[in-house]
Amino acid sequence: MASLHPILQADNVQKTFGAVRALNAVSFAVERGEIRALCGENGAGKSTLVKLLTGVHRPDSGEILVDGKPRHYRSPRDSQADGIAFVSQELSIVPHLSILDNIWLGHRGVPFLYRRQMLRRKAVEALKVVGLDTLPLNTMAGTLALGERQLLEIARMFARDARVFLLDEPTATLSDGEIIRVFDALRRLRQSGRSIIFITHRLAEVFDICDTVTVLRNGSLVTHAKVADMDREQLVELMLGRPLGQMYPSAAGSSGGTVLEIEGLRIPGHVANLTFEARAGQVVCLSGQIGSGAGEAVRAIAGLVYDVQGTVRVRGKRLPAGSVASALGANVRFVSEDRARDGIFLTLPVRTNLVATQLDQVGRAGLVSRRAISERSRAVCERVGIDPARLDSRADELSGGNQQKIAVGRSLTDQAFGVLLMNEPTRGVDVGARAEIYALMRRVCEQGYCIVMMSTDIEEVAGMADVVITLYRGQQVGCYSRPDISRSRILADITHTAAARGAA
Repeated sequence: MASLHPILQADNVQKTFGAVRALNAVSFAVERGEIRALCGENGAGKSTLVKLLTGVHRPDSGEILVDGKPRHYRSPRDSQADGIAFVSQELSIVPHLSILDNIWLGHRGVPFLYRRQMLRRKAVEALKVVGLDTLPLNTMAGTLALGERQLLEIARMFARDARVFLLDEPTATLSDGEIIRVFDALRRLRQSGRSIIFITHRLAEVFDICDTVTVLRNGSLVTHAKVADMDREQLVELMLGRPLGQMYPSAAGSSGGTVLEIEGLRIPGHVANLTFEARAGQVVCLSGQIGSGAGEAVRAIAGLVYDVQGTVRVRGKRLPAGSVASALGANVRFVSEDRARDGIFLTLPVRTNLVATQLDQVGRAGLVSRRAISERSRAVCERVGIDPARLDSRADELSGGNQQKIAVGRSLTDQAFGVLLMNEPTRGVDVGARAEIYALMRRVCEQGYCIVMMSTDIEEVAGMADVVITLYRGQQVGCYSRPDISRSRILADITHTAAARGAA
Protein backbone atom coordinates (compact mmCIF):
# COMPACT_ATOMS: atom_id res chain seq x y z
CA MET A 1 0.00 0.00 0.00
CA ALA A 2 1.38 3.41 -0.94
CA SER A 3 2.27 5.76 1.90
CA LEU A 4 -0.12 8.61 2.59
CA HIS A 5 2.76 10.90 3.54
CA PRO A 6 5.41 12.65 1.41
CA ILE A 7 8.76 10.90 1.56
CA LEU A 8 10.48 14.12 2.74
CA GLN A 9 8.83 17.17 4.21
CA ALA A 10 9.67 20.45 5.92
CA ASP A 11 6.78 21.77 8.01
CA ASN A 12 6.71 25.49 8.78
CA VAL A 13 10.49 25.65 9.31
CA GLN A 14 12.22 28.85 10.35
CA LYS A 15 15.94 29.63 10.57
CA THR A 16 17.82 32.79 11.50
CA PHE A 17 21.52 33.63 11.49
CA GLY A 18 22.07 36.60 13.77
CA ALA A 19 19.76 39.35 12.58
CA VAL A 20 19.16 37.66 9.21
CA ARG A 21 16.05 35.49 8.83
CA ALA A 22 17.10 33.00 6.19
CA LEU A 23 13.82 31.03 6.23
CA ASN A 24 10.46 32.31 7.39
CA ALA A 25 7.86 29.60 8.12
CA VAL A 26 8.56 27.62 4.94
CA SER A 27 6.77 24.35 4.18
CA PHE A 28 8.06 21.99 1.51
CA ALA A 29 7.44 18.39 0.46
CA VAL A 30 8.53 15.95 -2.20
CA GLU A 31 6.57 12.82 -3.14
CA ARG A 32 7.87 9.41 -4.18
CA GLY A 33 8.83 9.25 -7.85
CA GLU A 34 8.81 13.03 -8.24
CA ILE A 35 11.37 15.45 -9.64
CA ARG A 36 10.79 18.78 -7.90
CA ALA A 37 12.62 21.95 -8.87
CA LEU A 38 13.68 24.31 -6.09
CA CYS A 39 13.99 27.81 -7.56
CA GLY A 40 14.83 31.27 -6.33
CA GLU A 41 17.41 33.99 -6.64
CA ASN A 42 20.65 33.82 -4.69
CA GLY A 43 19.72 34.60 -1.10
CA ALA A 44 16.17 33.25 -1.49
CA GLY A 45 16.76 30.53 1.11
CA LYS A 46 17.39 27.48 -1.10
CA SER A 47 20.74 26.57 0.47
CA THR A 48 19.41 27.00 4.00
CA LEU A 49 16.43 24.75 3.27
CA VAL A 50 18.71 22.09 1.81
CA LYS A 51 20.95 22.27 4.90
CA LEU A 52 17.93 21.74 7.15
CA LEU A 53 16.76 18.77 5.07
CA THR A 54 20.21 17.17 5.20
CA GLY A 55 21.02 17.80 8.86
CA VAL A 56 23.72 20.44 8.40
CA HIS A 57 21.59 22.91 10.39
CA ARG A 58 18.66 22.43 12.73
CA PRO A 59 15.52 24.57 12.36
CA ASP A 60 14.78 27.19 15.02
CA SER A 61 11.14 26.14 14.80
CA GLY A 62 9.06 23.78 12.70
CA GLU A 63 10.18 20.25 11.90
CA ILE A 64 11.57 17.90 9.28
CA LEU A 65 9.56 14.75 8.55
CA VAL A 66 10.46 11.55 6.69
CA ASP A 67 7.56 9.26 5.77
CA GLY A 68 5.40 11.45 7.98
CA LYS A 69 7.55 10.91 11.08
CA PRO A 70 9.42 13.83 12.72
CA ARG A 71 13.21 13.75 12.51
CA HIS A 72 15.65 15.71 14.65
CA TYR A 73 18.90 15.48 12.75
CA ARG A 74 22.12 16.27 14.58
CA SER A 75 24.38 15.81 11.55
CA PRO A 76 24.27 14.84 7.85
CA ARG A 77 25.02 11.26 8.93
CA ASP A 78 21.54 11.06 10.46
CA SER A 79 19.83 12.21 7.26
CA GLN A 80 21.92 9.78 5.18
CA ALA A 81 20.66 6.95 7.37
CA ASP A 82 17.14 7.96 6.31
CA GLY A 83 18.15 7.73 2.63
CA ILE A 84 18.59 11.44 1.97
CA ALA A 85 21.58 12.15 -0.28
CA PHE A 86 23.05 15.50 -1.25
CA VAL A 87 25.13 15.85 -4.43
CA SER A 88 27.04 19.14 -4.35
CA GLN A 89 28.00 21.20 -7.36
CA GLU A 90 31.60 20.53 -6.27
CA LEU A 91 31.87 16.77 -6.85
CA SER A 92 33.47 14.59 -4.17
CA ILE A 93 34.82 11.96 -6.56
CA VAL A 94 38.43 10.94 -5.80
CA PRO A 95 40.20 10.85 -9.19
CA HIS A 96 43.00 8.47 -8.12
CA LEU A 97 40.60 5.76 -6.94
CA SER A 98 38.65 3.28 -9.05
CA ILE A 99 34.95 3.50 -9.81
CA LEU A 100 34.30 0.71 -7.31
CA ASP A 101 36.33 2.39 -4.56
CA ASN A 102 34.56 5.69 -5.14
CA ILE A 103 31.13 4.10 -4.88
CA TRP A 104 31.82 2.62 -1.45
CA LEU A 105 34.29 5.16 -0.04
CA GLY A 106 32.97 6.55 3.24
CA HIS A 107 29.97 4.23 3.47
CA ARG A 108 29.48 3.09 7.06
CA GLY A 109 28.02 -0.26 6.05
CA VAL A 110 31.15 -1.50 4.28
CA PRO A 111 33.32 -3.94 6.30
CA PHE A 112 37.11 -3.69 6.41
CA LEU A 113 37.48 -6.45 3.79
CA TYR A 114 34.91 -4.96 1.49
CA ARG A 115 35.65 -6.38 -1.96
CA ARG A 116 32.87 -8.90 -1.74
CA GLN A 117 30.86 -10.12 -4.68
CA MET A 118 27.67 -8.63 -3.26
CA LEU A 119 29.16 -5.13 -3.16
CA ARG A 120 30.52 -5.49 -6.68
CA ARG A 121 27.09 -6.64 -7.90
CA LYS A 122 25.38 -3.74 -6.16
CA ALA A 123 27.85 -1.30 -7.70
CA VAL A 124 27.13 -2.67 -11.18
CA GLU A 125 23.38 -2.30 -10.55
CA ALA A 126 23.86 1.33 -9.54
CA LEU A 127 26.03 2.05 -12.58
CA LYS A 128 23.37 0.52 -14.82
CA VAL A 129 20.76 2.94 -13.48
CA VAL A 130 22.92 5.93 -14.49
CA GLY A 131 24.11 4.41 -17.78
CA LEU A 132 27.72 3.69 -16.81
CA ASP A 133 27.45 -0.10 -16.67
CA THR A 134 29.78 -0.53 -19.68
CA LEU A 135 32.72 0.83 -17.65
CA PRO A 136 34.93 -1.68 -15.80
CA LEU A 137 34.78 -1.28 -12.02
CA ASN A 138 38.56 -0.85 -11.87
CA THR A 139 38.51 2.22 -14.14
CA MET A 140 40.22 5.18 -12.49
CA ALA A 141 37.69 7.94 -11.82
CA GLY A 142 40.20 10.55 -12.99
CA THR A 143 39.92 9.21 -16.55
CA LEU A 144 36.18 9.90 -16.70
CA ALA A 145 34.63 12.90 -18.42
CA LEU A 146 32.92 15.51 -16.24
CA GLY A 147 29.48 14.19 -17.09
CA GLU A 148 30.51 10.64 -16.21
CA ARG A 149 31.83 11.85 -12.84
CA GLN A 150 28.47 13.50 -12.16
CA LEU A 151 26.73 10.22 -13.02
CA LEU A 152 29.16 8.32 -10.78
CA GLU A 153 28.30 10.67 -7.92
CA ILE A 154 24.62 9.85 -8.39
CA ALA A 155 25.39 6.11 -8.70
CA ARG A 156 27.27 6.04 -5.39
CA MET A 157 24.21 7.49 -3.65
CA PHE A 158 21.92 4.97 -5.36
CA ALA A 159 24.18 2.12 -4.23
CA ARG A 160 23.80 3.35 -0.66
CA ASP A 161 20.01 3.02 -0.92
CA ALA A 162 19.31 6.75 -1.17
CA ARG A 163 15.61 7.48 -1.60
CA VAL A 164 15.81 11.26 -2.02
CA PHE A 165 18.50 12.93 -4.14
CA LEU A 166 19.19 16.64 -3.63
CA LEU A 167 21.12 17.86 -6.68
CA ASP A 168 22.72 21.32 -6.59
CA GLU A 169 23.40 22.71 -10.08
CA PRO A 170 24.17 19.22 -11.46
CA THR A 171 24.60 20.44 -15.06
CA ALA A 172 26.54 23.67 -14.46
CA THR A 173 29.80 22.39 -15.99
CA LEU A 174 28.42 19.79 -18.40
CA SER A 175 28.11 19.74 -22.17
CA ASP A 176 24.73 19.31 -23.84
CA GLY A 177 25.43 15.64 -24.56
CA GLU A 178 26.40 15.03 -20.94
CA ILE A 179 23.27 16.83 -19.72
CA ILE A 180 21.15 14.47 -21.81
CA ARG A 181 22.83 11.48 -20.10
CA VAL A 182 22.24 12.96 -16.65
CA PHE A 183 18.58 13.65 -17.45
CA ASP A 184 18.13 10.09 -18.72
CA ALA A 185 19.56 8.83 -15.42
CA LEU A 186 17.22 11.06 -13.42
CA ARG A 187 14.22 9.74 -15.32
CA ARG A 188 15.30 6.17 -14.53
CA LEU A 189 15.60 7.11 -10.86
CA ARG A 190 12.10 8.56 -10.97
CA GLN A 191 10.76 5.38 -12.56
CA SER A 192 12.33 3.34 -9.75
CA GLY A 193 10.41 5.39 -7.17
CA ARG A 194 13.25 7.67 -6.10
CA SER A 195 12.61 11.36 -5.48
CA ILE A 196 14.77 14.22 -6.73
CA ILE A 197 15.06 17.81 -5.57
CA PHE A 198 16.63 19.69 -8.47
CA ILE A 199 18.30 23.08 -7.93
CA THR A 200 19.30 25.01 -11.04
CA HIS A 201 19.66 28.54 -12.41
CA ARG A 202 19.02 27.25 -15.93
CA LEU A 203 15.27 27.63 -16.09
CA ALA A 204 14.93 25.73 -19.36
CA GLU A 205 15.99 22.62 -17.43
CA VAL A 206 13.07 23.04 -15.03
CA PHE A 207 10.68 22.59 -17.95
CA ASP A 208 12.77 19.81 -19.50
CA ILE A 209 13.05 17.45 -16.52
CA CYS A 210 10.92 18.54 -13.53
CA ASP A 211 7.36 17.61 -12.61
CA THR A 212 6.76 20.31 -10.00
CA VAL A 213 8.44 23.47 -8.78
CA THR A 214 8.78 25.25 -5.46
CA VAL A 215 9.73 28.94 -5.54
CA LEU A 216 11.34 30.77 -2.61
CA ARG A 217 11.93 34.52 -2.38
CA ASN A 218 13.64 36.41 0.45
CA GLY A 219 13.39 33.41 2.74
CA SER A 220 9.65 32.89 2.24
CA LEU A 221 7.61 30.40 0.25
CA VAL A 222 6.06 31.91 -2.88
CA THR A 223 4.39 28.89 -4.49
CA HIS A 224 4.27 25.17 -5.14
CA ALA A 225 3.02 24.35 -8.65
CA LYS A 226 3.06 21.82 -11.46
CA VAL A 227 5.57 22.77 -14.12
CA ALA A 228 2.97 22.08 -16.80
CA ASP A 229 0.76 24.81 -15.34
CA MET A 230 3.18 27.71 -15.88
CA ASP A 231 5.50 29.16 -18.46
CA ARG A 232 8.99 30.59 -18.17
CA GLU A 233 7.84 34.20 -17.83
CA GLN A 234 5.53 33.31 -14.94
CA LEU A 235 8.29 31.39 -13.17
CA VAL A 236 10.72 34.29 -13.52
CA GLU A 237 8.15 36.75 -12.19
CA LEU A 238 7.46 34.50 -9.17
CA MET A 239 11.19 34.29 -8.43
CA LEU A 240 11.83 38.02 -8.73
CA GLY A 241 8.53 39.41 -7.45
CA ARG A 242 8.30 41.61 -10.51
CA PRO A 243 8.18 41.23 -14.31
CA LEU A 244 11.66 40.64 -15.68
CA GLY A 245 11.11 42.58 -18.85
CA GLN A 246 13.51 41.82 -21.63
CA MET A 247 16.12 39.28 -20.53
CA TYR A 248 18.44 39.98 -23.46
CA PRO A 249 18.94 43.68 -24.27
CA SER A 250 18.94 44.73 -27.87
CA ALA A 251 22.18 45.43 -29.65
CA ALA A 252 23.11 48.86 -30.94
CA GLY A 253 21.77 49.70 -34.36
CA SER A 254 25.17 49.42 -36.06
CA SER A 255 28.64 48.22 -35.14
CA GLY A 256 31.88 50.12 -35.49
CA GLY A 257 35.19 49.26 -37.07
CA THR A 258 37.06 46.00 -36.72
CA VAL A 259 38.77 45.68 -33.33
CA LEU A 260 39.84 42.02 -33.24
CA GLU A 261 40.98 39.76 -36.08
CA ILE A 262 41.69 36.05 -35.60
CA GLU A 263 43.24 34.13 -38.49
CA GLY A 264 44.19 30.45 -38.55
CA LEU A 265 44.25 30.03 -34.77
CA ARG A 266 45.55 26.56 -33.87
CA ILE A 267 46.05 24.94 -30.49
CA PRO A 268 47.42 21.38 -30.69
CA GLY A 269 44.84 18.92 -29.43
CA HIS A 270 42.16 21.59 -29.02
CA VAL A 271 41.59 23.93 -31.99
CA ALA A 272 42.40 23.20 -35.63
CA ASN A 273 41.85 26.38 -37.64
CA LEU A 274 39.76 29.23 -36.25
CA THR A 275 39.18 32.45 -38.19
CA PHE A 276 36.82 35.32 -37.38
CA GLU A 277 36.69 39.04 -36.60
CA ALA A 278 34.88 41.17 -34.01
CA ARG A 279 33.81 44.77 -34.50
CA ALA A 280 33.33 47.50 -31.91
CA GLY A 281 29.92 47.13 -30.25
CA GLN A 282 29.55 43.46 -31.15
CA VAL A 283 29.13 40.36 -28.99
CA VAL A 284 30.75 37.42 -30.76
CA CYS A 285 30.12 34.02 -29.22
CA LEU A 286 32.19 30.87 -29.69
CA SER A 287 29.66 28.10 -29.13
CA GLY A 288 30.54 24.49 -28.53
CA GLN A 289 30.25 21.71 -26.04
CA ILE A 290 32.89 21.12 -23.38
CA GLY A 291 35.86 19.72 -25.29
CA SER A 292 35.06 21.65 -28.48
CA GLY A 293 38.05 23.97 -28.00
CA ALA A 294 35.93 27.12 -27.63
CA GLY A 295 37.08 27.88 -24.10
CA GLU A 296 40.72 27.22 -24.97
CA ALA A 297 40.46 29.56 -27.98
CA VAL A 298 39.23 32.43 -25.79
CA ARG A 299 42.08 31.85 -23.33
CA ALA A 300 44.55 31.77 -26.23
CA ILE A 301 43.39 35.19 -27.46
CA ALA A 302 44.09 36.47 -23.93
CA GLY A 303 47.68 35.19 -24.19
CA LEU A 304 47.10 32.43 -21.64
CA VAL A 305 47.93 29.52 -23.99
CA TYR A 306 51.58 29.24 -24.94
CA ASP A 307 51.64 26.59 -27.68
CA VAL A 308 49.24 28.53 -29.89
CA GLN A 309 49.77 29.27 -33.58
CA GLY A 310 48.05 31.67 -35.95
CA THR A 311 47.48 35.41 -36.02
CA VAL A 312 45.79 37.70 -33.48
CA ARG A 313 45.44 41.37 -34.40
CA VAL A 314 43.93 44.19 -32.35
CA ARG A 315 43.21 47.37 -34.31
CA GLY A 316 45.47 46.02 -37.05
CA LYS A 317 48.46 45.40 -34.77
CA ARG A 318 49.64 41.81 -34.48
CA LEU A 319 50.06 40.45 -30.96
CA PRO A 320 52.79 37.92 -30.09
CA ALA A 321 51.32 34.48 -29.38
CA GLY A 322 51.13 33.42 -25.75
CA SER A 323 51.95 36.86 -24.32
CA VAL A 324 49.67 38.11 -21.56
CA ALA A 325 51.64 41.34 -21.33
CA SER A 326 51.09 42.10 -25.02
CA ALA A 327 47.38 41.34 -24.72
CA LEU A 328 47.02 43.65 -21.72
CA GLY A 329 48.97 46.34 -23.58
CA ALA A 330 46.41 46.16 -26.38
CA ASN A 331 43.58 46.39 -23.80
CA VAL A 332 42.54 42.77 -24.22
CA ARG A 333 41.00 41.65 -20.91
CA PHE A 334 39.87 38.21 -19.81
CA VAL A 335 37.09 37.18 -17.38
CA SER A 336 37.43 33.55 -16.31
CA GLU A 337 34.60 31.06 -15.97
CA ASP A 338 35.99 30.14 -12.54
CA ARG A 339 35.65 33.26 -10.39
CA ALA A 340 36.87 31.53 -7.24
CA ARG A 341 40.07 30.21 -8.81
CA ASP A 342 41.29 32.98 -11.08
CA GLY A 343 38.61 35.66 -11.29
CA ILE A 344 38.57 37.59 -8.02
CA PHE A 345 40.14 37.58 -4.54
CA LEU A 346 37.32 36.08 -2.48
CA THR A 347 38.76 36.96 0.93
CA LEU A 348 39.57 40.59 0.08
CA PRO A 349 37.17 43.56 0.14
CA VAL A 350 35.26 44.60 -2.96
CA ARG A 351 37.20 47.88 -2.97
CA THR A 352 40.56 46.08 -3.19
CA ASN A 353 39.32 43.71 -5.87
CA LEU A 354 38.14 46.55 -8.12
CA VAL A 355 41.48 48.38 -8.16
CA ALA A 356 43.84 45.38 -7.98
CA THR A 357 44.33 45.39 -11.76
CA GLN A 358 44.48 49.19 -12.01
CA LEU A 359 47.14 50.18 -9.50
CA ASP A 360 48.69 52.54 -12.05
CA GLN A 361 45.50 54.61 -11.76
CA VAL A 362 45.59 54.93 -7.97
CA GLY A 363 49.27 55.37 -7.21
CA ARG A 364 52.53 57.01 -8.16
CA ALA A 365 56.15 56.01 -7.62
CA GLY A 366 55.09 52.77 -5.95
CA LEU A 367 52.79 54.44 -3.42
CA VAL A 368 49.00 54.17 -3.57
CA SER A 369 46.58 56.91 -2.58
CA ARG A 370 43.66 55.93 -0.37
CA ARG A 371 41.66 58.80 -1.79
CA ALA A 372 42.37 57.63 -5.34
CA ILE A 373 41.40 54.05 -4.40
CA SER A 374 38.12 55.29 -2.96
CA GLU A 375 37.30 57.44 -5.97
CA ARG A 376 38.31 54.77 -8.48
CA SER A 377 36.43 51.94 -6.78
CA ARG A 378 33.27 54.05 -6.48
CA ALA A 379 33.48 54.98 -10.15
CA VAL A 380 33.77 51.30 -11.11
CA CYS A 381 30.82 50.43 -8.84
CA GLU A 382 28.69 52.96 -10.68
CA ARG A 383 29.90 51.65 -14.02
CA VAL A 384 29.01 48.02 -13.38
CA GLY A 385 26.05 48.42 -11.02
CA ILE A 386 27.43 47.39 -7.61
CA ASP A 387 26.05 49.07 -4.49
CA PRO A 388 28.88 51.30 -3.14
CA ALA A 389 27.77 50.35 0.38
CA ARG A 390 29.31 46.92 -0.29
CA LEU A 391 32.81 48.29 -1.00
CA ASP A 392 34.13 47.17 2.39
CA SER A 393 32.46 43.74 2.23
CA ARG A 394 34.52 40.67 1.43
CA ALA A 395 33.94 39.43 -2.09
CA ASP A 396 32.80 36.00 -0.86
CA GLU A 397 29.92 37.69 1.00
CA LEU A 398 28.39 38.83 -2.30
CA SER A 399 26.09 36.88 -4.61
CA GLY A 400 27.42 35.18 -7.73
CA GLY A 401 26.01 37.98 -9.88
CA ASN A 402 27.80 40.71 -7.93
CA GLN A 403 31.02 38.69 -7.93
CA GLN A 404 30.78 38.52 -11.71
CA LYS A 405 30.29 42.30 -11.82
CA ILE A 406 33.52 42.66 -9.83
CA ALA A 407 35.33 40.46 -12.34
CA VAL A 408 34.04 42.57 -15.24
CA GLY A 409 34.60 45.90 -13.49
CA ARG A 410 38.23 45.24 -12.64
CA SER A 411 38.82 44.34 -16.31
CA LEU A 412 37.56 47.61 -17.78
CA THR A 413 39.80 50.57 -18.50
CA ASP A 414 39.24 54.14 -19.62
CA GLN A 415 40.46 53.50 -23.17
CA ALA A 416 38.05 54.22 -26.01
CA PHE A 417 38.30 50.67 -27.37
CA GLY A 418 39.13 47.22 -26.08
CA VAL A 419 38.41 43.50 -26.21
CA LEU A 420 36.61 41.82 -23.32
CA LEU A 421 36.95 38.04 -23.34
CA MET A 422 34.48 36.05 -21.22
CA ASN A 423 34.18 32.32 -20.62
CA GLU A 424 30.76 31.21 -19.32
CA PRO A 425 29.75 34.77 -18.30
CA THR A 426 26.75 33.75 -16.16
CA ARG A 427 27.82 30.42 -14.63
CA GLY A 428 26.36 30.13 -11.14
CA VAL A 429 24.37 33.36 -11.53
CA ASP A 430 20.64 33.48 -10.80
CA VAL A 431 18.05 34.63 -13.31
CA GLY A 432 17.67 38.20 -12.03
CA ALA A 433 21.42 38.78 -11.91
CA ARG A 434 21.78 37.25 -15.37
CA ALA A 435 19.63 40.01 -16.83
CA GLU A 436 21.87 42.57 -15.08
CA ILE A 437 25.03 40.91 -16.44
CA TYR A 438 23.61 40.92 -19.97
CA ALA A 439 22.72 44.61 -19.66
CA LEU A 440 26.24 45.31 -18.38
CA MET A 441 27.74 43.50 -21.37
CA ARG A 442 25.74 45.68 -23.75
CA ARG A 443 26.86 48.83 -21.92
CA VAL A 444 30.46 47.70 -22.28
CA CYS A 445 29.90 47.29 -26.02
CA GLU A 446 28.44 50.79 -26.21
CA GLN A 447 31.70 52.12 -24.71
CA GLY A 448 33.63 50.91 -27.77
CA TYR A 449 34.56 47.40 -26.71
CA CYS A 450 33.85 44.19 -28.53
CA ILE A 451 33.07 41.11 -26.46
CA VAL A 452 34.15 37.59 -27.37
CA MET A 453 32.45 35.05 -25.15
CA MET A 454 32.27 31.29 -24.84
CA SER A 455 29.11 29.70 -23.49
CA THR A 456 27.68 26.19 -23.34
CA ASP A 457 24.21 27.65 -22.66
CA ILE A 458 22.55 27.68 -26.09
CA GLU A 459 19.71 29.91 -24.95
CA GLU A 460 22.26 32.48 -23.75
CA VAL A 461 24.18 32.25 -27.01
CA ALA A 462 21.08 32.79 -29.13
CA GLY A 463 19.89 35.64 -26.92
CA MET A 464 23.12 37.64 -26.60
CA ALA A 465 25.29 37.04 -29.64
CA ASP A 466 25.45 39.29 -32.68
CA VAL A 467 27.70 36.71 -34.34
CA VAL A 468 27.96 33.01 -33.46
CA ILE A 469 30.94 30.83 -34.37
CA THR A 470 30.14 27.14 -33.84
CA LEU A 471 32.81 24.54 -33.07
CA TYR A 472 32.85 20.76 -32.89
CA ARG A 473 35.90 18.88 -31.63
CA GLY A 474 38.19 21.79 -32.43
CA GLN A 475 36.86 22.39 -35.94
CA GLN A 476 35.00 25.56 -36.92
CA VAL A 477 31.61 24.45 -38.26
CA GLY A 478 29.61 27.59 -39.00
CA CYS A 479 29.40 31.37 -38.65
CA TYR A 480 26.03 33.10 -38.25
CA SER A 481 24.95 36.70 -37.86
CA ARG A 482 21.57 38.07 -36.87
CA PRO A 483 18.87 37.34 -37.99
CA ASP A 484 20.21 33.89 -38.99
CA ILE A 485 21.04 32.80 -35.41
CA SER A 486 18.78 30.03 -34.12
CA ARG A 487 19.03 27.55 -31.25
CA SER A 488 18.30 24.57 -33.50
CA ARG A 489 21.04 25.55 -35.95
CA ILE A 490 23.58 26.06 -33.14
CA LEU A 491 22.66 22.73 -31.54
CA ALA A 492 22.96 20.94 -34.87
CA ASP A 493 26.47 22.31 -35.40
CA ILE A 494 27.92 21.74 -31.94
CA THR A 495 26.56 18.20 -31.68
CA HIS A 496 27.38 17.42 -35.33
CA THR A 497 23.91 15.97 -35.80
CA ALA A 498 22.87 15.67 -39.42
CA ALA A 499 19.23 15.14 -38.53
CA ALA A 500 19.19 18.27 -36.41
CA ARG A 501 20.79 20.22 -39.23
CA GLY A 502 18.02 19.15 -41.54
CA ALA A 503 15.45 20.37 -39.06
CA ALA A 504 17.22 23.71 -38.71
